[in-house]
Amino acid sequence: MIIKPRIKGFVCITSHPTGCLENVRTQAELASKVNLAKNKGPRRVLVIGASTGYGLASRISAAFANNADTLGVSFERDPKEGKPGSPGHYNISAFRKLAAENNLIAEDINGDAFSDACKDEVVRKAKEMGGDFDLVIYSLASPRRTDPTSGENYRACLKPVGMIYKNKTLNTDRKEVKDVTIDPANDDELFQTERVMGGDDWKLWTDRLLEEGLLAKGCVNLAYSYVGPEVTWPIYRNGTIGRAKAHLEETALSLNQQMLSLCEGSAYVSVNKAVVTQASSAIPVVPLYVSILFKVMREQGTHEGCIEQTNRLFRDRLYGENASLELDDAKRIRLDDWEMAEETQIKIKELWPLINTNTLLEMTNFEEYQQEFLRLFGFGIDGVDYDLDVDPVNPY
Repeated sequence: MIIKPRIKGFVCITSHPTGCLENVRTQAELASKVNLAKNKGPRRVLVIGASTGYGLASRISAAFANNADTLGVSFERDPKEGKPGSPGHYNISAFRKLAAENNLIAEDINGDAFSDACKDEVVRKAKEMGGDFDLVIYSLASPRRTDPTSGENYRACLKPVGMIYKNKTLNTDRKEVKDVTIDPANDDELFQTERVMGGDDWKLWTDRLLEEGLLAKGCVNLAYSYVGPEVTWPIYRNGTIGRAKAHLEETALSLNQQMLSLCEGSAYVSVNKAVVTQASSAIPVVPLYVSILFKVMREQGTHEGCIEQTNRLFRDRLYGENASLELDDAKRIRLDDWEMAEETQIKIKELWPLINTNTLLEMTNFEEYQQEFLRLFGFGIDGVDYDLDVDPVNPY
């Protein structure tokens, strides 16, 4: 079949397997150029949330910068005859293809990472692979979670806390800057968002892996988060998501002590840069902010995507010859340091009030934002002929 992008709101409901392959290949080539200190990088890595965004990039960095064995956990839609699978499905297939070509071990489990059944399967597969992990990446982004102990279903929401939020946002379909008003979350919505996006599940994973003896001596256990600038704080950092991320960061402090005592390991939250992801595209204000951010950081020569961020994480903070964690006062790794640099944020504050529908294309990098969004689904990749027939079930 010939596959073209079909966009509905902030999601594309089709994906292109060849485009996904070339996107993953490009990231692997970038990772292969990263120089890590000899015998310092990870040898066996578990990535929980491995199919897109920072999770996928982390797996690529580990495998192609250090030849690590990797086990990925994700929850993706398989293709059917005449219907493409999810982009994550093709990203995983592409990663496994490239890993096999480079004689790297890559195993995957497709299932609900919040469930006990998925954790059981990971334990079984990990033991088959030879045992303990020296790096664990927790990079889940889900709107809902079922608690495996109580069976309770929780749903996250994107709302401010304690106030009505008004600002401008971007309708990406219409290329229209408009005002948005969002009512505050109630206590139950705040509680449920924390149960989905906070640290509960990360702790369950860590407890289970420690119990099974699957964390190596000195293991690094990382979860990803975001802080962002003041313009997004009411809907993000000070909103329901931010409260959940605060819970994640509090969990990191307790897990760090637990891992230090049980496997001489460590647990940290890495605060990363704003990038285009399926999850971030759904957050009001963020697509407009990211479009401006791309323009400013491109001009300053500091722009990074997911793979550049995870490569820098591995090289400069974890495994390079002169690597240094450089934790902030809250004991977090700050990979968003270039985004949050004073000169960058001052420029964004200057531009923000000047952006409207008429100035959008001139004063932001919205076109790049759109390109990056399409790339998530395998479209707009150089060298891919999108007029060719593709078998969505067996594309490679």
